[in-house]
Amino acid sequence: MSSPSSSARRFLLVLWEGGGNVPPQLGLARGLVERGHHVRILTEDCLAGDVAAVGARFEPLVRAPNRSSREEDLVADSEARTPLGAFARVRDRLMMGPAGAYAQDTTAALEREPVDVVAADYMLFGAPIAAERAGVPVALIVHNTYIVPEPGKPAPGPGFLPASGPAGRIRDGVTNRVLLALFNRGLPAVNRARAENGLAPLAHVLDHLDHVDLLLVLTSESFDFHGRSHPAHLRYVGPVLTEPRWVEDWLAPWPADDHRPLVVVGLSSTYMAQERLLARAIRGLDGLDARVVITTGPAIDPASLPRGRNVTVLRSAPHSELFGEAAAVVTHAGLGTATRALAAGVPLVCMPMGRDQLDVAARVVHAGAGVRLRPGARPSAIRHAVERVIAEPGFRAAAQRIGTTMRADAAAQRGVSELEALAGSRG
Repeated sequence: MSSPSSSARRFLLVLWEGGGNVPPQLGLARGLVERGHHVRILTEDCLAGDVAAVGARFEPLVRAPNRSSREEDLVADSEARTPLGAFARVRDRLMMGPAGAYAQDTTAALEREPVDVVAADYMLFGAPIAAERAGVPVALIVHNTYIVPEPGKPAPGPGFLPASGPAGRIRDGVTNRVLLALFNRGLPAVNRARAENGLAPLAHVLDHLDHVDLLLVLTSESFDFHGRSHPAHLRYVGPVLTEPRWVEDWLAPWPADDHRPLVVVGLSSTYMAQERLLARAIRGLDGLDARVVITTGPAIDPASLPRGRNVTVLRSAPHSELFGEAAAVVTHAGLGTATRALAAGVPLVCMPMGRDQLDVAARVVHAGAGVRLRPGARPSAIRHAVERVIAEPGFRAAAQRIGTTMRADAAAQRGVSELEALAGSRG
């Protein structure tokens, strides 16, 4: 770690434990610490050890939701009966509903110790309110692709590919209006928080983005879909390729001279009722002439799943090591797993289960780096898809092309540089 210098700046990061959103944001924090800056992270108790591991100072949320264990499900979107119901849970239980509580906790942190920049998970509407009130520059950390509606870009949510004609443009227009109307239902809670902090109300959910200084998107620009224009304060800074702290060491269970192709299955690290999908993947890949490793993540007990002749089931293993020799990755298409696989040049079989995963899968398919299946696909379909992405060289070539860009973007650490520049703008 670098020692703080006279040019050291003070940063406050505000985040929540949502699985894949945590490693890249802690990676940004580590980058700031390594450059000699003072970093505090306001978050949940279950991340205290992770915060200490990157050299930052942990501060607990008090009024906002705060869990002591990763196993506690804050949103429980898997219990919703429809995608719209799942969206409403995320909006009301995390993003917009508790905006006042997050604003209070962030205000208290700023009063304890001033900072030069607040960097907040973009899903938390409350932290930027406190920063705006205090006159502190604020950056939103977008740990997904940039799925905010824009003219000329596929509407987010259903996993649309780019429109190819008038019907597609109508599709996108209608879907965007529905999505934004659903978001606007959360505005009363946000505007109450703004009023409590002496700020004018927002007329529309997209106005929220006009009250921040930077939008940092943690993916490569070449991987994303684009509209005809972006906000001037948006920056694609590339991925942050870090493993979660809870990942365990890996020891291959097969002989060193076993040269069968390696297939890795990795679904969500948070609970999305993925047990049946994992069981079908095991049945589909059982007997395939390949080495198969399935990582369940903290949410699923490996012992609860069936066994396969050539399948190893583990709670965790370092994807950075596995993907380096993998022939294919089967994934829910969370951006973290998809990015690490593509950065290693590995083609994907995407089986999105919700959240932003449909949109990530659409980008993988559009780039030619993989295929997409329904999460209810039969075992035989999973096996066929894996065999296809291994056998057809175009998938690996596309993944390698994207991976070259992602690795270069990750090495550049532009996210850290952008946050330093924003802190320096205060003089």
